[in-house]
Amino acid sequence: MAETNRAVIRLKEKFASSLLEIKEFRGEVTVTVKKEDVIAVCTCLRDELGYNLLTDVTAIDYYGKTPRFMVVYNLYSIPAKDRLRVKTPVEESDASIASATCLWNSANFLEREVYDLFGITFTGHPDLRRILMTDDWVGHPLRKDYPLQGPDREPYKGRLS
Repeated sequence: MAETNRAVIRLKEKFASSLLEIKEFRGEVTVTVKKEDVIAVCTCLRDELGYNLLTDVTAIDYYGKTPRFMVVYNLYSIPAKDRLRVKTPVEESDASIASATCLWNSANFLEREVYDLFGITFTGHPDLRRILMTDDWVGHPLRKDYPLQGPDREPYKGRLS
């Protein structure tokens, strides 16, 4: 089914070297792309294929693996009633990625949440600052190495920022 998906066909034609993986599971298509090409791929999905709604931006922490993080964009095409998941790997050493706020206004608060809870920075974001935790909070609570009882109870082995 993923091979017949119109978005997958178009992305294979236009971004063959940028695609790392295409998977389908239970009718949901997930496309993994290179970090440096994620904005170009999302622009194509929005402008040419009608994925006009960014419903969520989140991240996954694969602590102990390389790359450590996976940034996930959940897209929806209102006219076609179709969902698509776009994932891109992000290394811990350079935990930054281009912002999608230039494509969807909804990315503003969603990227701030990922920044706050995972510590991944979005370059080009208009107002990248904490959204859930206080400004003086140490660490990023959704990282796997964050202390379960909080930073004041256990030593924090992750990056302090």
